[in-house]
Amino acid sequence: AIRGERDIAVGNVIGSNTFNILGCLGATGIAAKGELPVSETVLAFDLPVAVGVALLSLPVFFTGRRIARWEGFFFLGGYVCYTVWSVLAAKQHAALDTFRWTLAWVVAPITAILLVVSLLPSRRQEAA
Repeated sequence: AIRGERDIAVGNVIGSNTFNILGCLGATGIAAKGELPVSETVLAFDLPVAVGVALLSLPVFFTGRRIARWEGFFFLGGYVCYTVWSVLAAKQHAALDTFRWTLAWVVAPITAILLVVSLLPSRRQEAA
C-alpha cells in the first residue's frame, strides 16, 4: 500500500480472510471427530462484531471505494478495542464492566457519527 499498489494489498487481505474462514474452518471440520461445538461467546459477541464490521465496511464500497486515513485509524482502533475486550473477557478482569460501558456509551456513538460523516457526499468528493 505504501508503494502505491493498493489493489494488491486489498486483494491480499480479502484473499487471506477468505482462506482463513473457509479453508481453515473446512479443514478443521473434516479433521474433527464428530461435530464442532460453537461457544456461546462466539454467538453472543464475536459473530455480532464480525457482522458489525462488515456493515461498517459497506460505505467504503458505496462511496468511491476509498478509505481515508482517518477511516484507517478508525478501523485499527476498532481492532484494538476488540482485542482488549477479548483479553479482558478471557481473564474475567475487573475492568471489563468499565470497558463495556465505555464501548457502549462513548465508542458506539462516535462510531455512528463517523459512519454518517463518511456517507456525506461532500466529504467523499473532497477526498477523491
